[in-house]
Amino acid sequence: MNIQILLPFFIYFLIVIGIGIYATKFSSKGISEYFLGGRQMSKFVVALSAVVSGRSAWLLLGFVGLAYSIGFAAVWTAIGYIIIELLLFLYYAPKIRNFSEKHDCITVPDYFAARFNDKNGYLRMLIVLVFLIFMIAYISSQFVAGGKTLYASFLISDAGGINDFFAFINISQQTGWLYITALIVLIYTILGGFLAVSLTDVFQAFFMIIALVALPIYGIIQIGGWDIVLEKLSNLHQINHHTNNIIDNSLGNLTNPAALGFGALIGAIGIGLGSPGSPHIIVRYMSIKDPSQFRWTAIVGTFWNVLMAAGALFIGLIGRAYFQDVSALPDSDVENVYILLANEILNPIFVGLILASIFAAIMSTADSQLLVAASGIVRDIYQKILYKDQEISQKKLALLSRIVVSLLVIVAVIIGLLNEDLVFWFVLFAWAGLGAAIGPTSILALFWKKTSKVGVVAGLLSGTISVFVWKNIEFLKEIMYELVPAFFIALIFTIVFSLLFQDKEIDKSK
Repeated sequence: MNIQILLPFFIYFLIVIGIGIYATKFSSKGISEYFLGGRQMSKFVVALSAVVSGRSAWLLLGFVGLAYSIGFAAVWTAIGYIIIELLLFLYYAPKIRNFSEKHDCITVPDYFAARFNDKNGYLRMLIVLVFLIFMIAYISSQFVAGGKTLYASFLISDAGGINDFFAFINISQQTGWLYITALIVLIYTILGGFLAVSLTDVFQAFFMIIALVALPIYGIIQIGGWDIVLEKLSNLHQINHHTNNIIDNSLGNLTNPAALGFGALIGAIGIGLGSPGSPHIIVRYMSIKDPSQFRWTAIVGTFWNVLMAAGALFIGLIGRAYFQDVSALPDSDVENVYILLANEILNPIFVGLILASIFAAIMSTADSQLLVAASGIVRDIYQKILYKDQEISQKKLALLSRIVVSLLVIVAVIIGLLNEDLVFWFVLFAWAGLGAAIGPTSILALFWKKTSKVGVVAGLLSGTISVFVWKNIEFLKEIMYELVPAFFIALIFTIVFSLLFQDKEIDKSK
């Protein structure tokens, strides 16, 4: 059975590595090719890559687990990001794409530096610091998710010799699988850069859709029809789920999408505010070859977002109908319901495909975030600040980028080993930090000419600090998910300080 599960997974992995090898030559030409694909990405690649890179393991593990826990009310977390990303495609993306080409911006800090004439590099350094704080945590959560998925899968199916090997080298099974996850992501990302990441995102998007649509349909058939699912859910109630207080503590019926308090509802919808602050999504907009095609990407990307969210929601609901007591899940962890449901009702070959779909979600985000974090160090710190007056060969920069990616993987693995929180919580905290710090400042910089450098610094600092403060004060956590208040605090600070401290001579062209 283990061979049957592993076979499709390894075939998937070989295809992904093949794409990475294919893209290696192009990505080695220079830093623009490695980090931005030379701004030559097609509309279809950008549409799928932008939405898939934003979903991560959170969708297949965290969101499915949330739907298992609170039922139809989980839909609000998807509605928020779907609407906001549609608006980003239509209005935000064309502006930042045109500005980035005009000023030769490869990274998001590049954009801010050009927009506010950041000659001393202080603004650039601050943005890179914010990126590293939250994005390494984000990457680490993807490794934790991969380790958790493989561990749960082979715990269910009795991995035999693989787990014996982990015991022989004296490490836990889940830690061993985390190492394997990190190694897979490292090999693939280090080879092909942005082109490989984007091309595999398209492949992975189709992979994820097939799994997310096929599993709930087959699950409904196996359980006896949708009416049976609803009947089973109607007799159950919400369970406590460590969701960073996105839901309140009251119990509600699983079939009622309105079974959330006001603060919980706003917090759930507000998850979408993280999208304009996520650099791994923003760089997708900067990479498109023809910026006149963003309306087309908006339609395709939104359609894909809706399909993925619907599939994940119904997997969680059907999983709850199958496994009504959380103790039936591996380690009583709701984030294991996806892989357990697949093991319960599918042939092992198809379980391997489900396993690969989870890795598709993990890799499509982790590789993008690794590139963004590495670009901050290589492009923004090394090239633009430390050696700004020296000519550095593009091939040397591409090589250095690969080295930095490797070092970042090591750091993320160490953090993953120390982290004992659920994937849903860890992702949401990093998502909140990026969304609150980068989101409002980048929006205002694009759409409001009076935005100043001091205002952006105030927004970056207030957004970052607000996320940490709100998260660590108990009564504030109980009110709402920290991203929502932190986003608007940063928005207000950026506006106020921009009005108080106007820049004299900056390029405000769009």
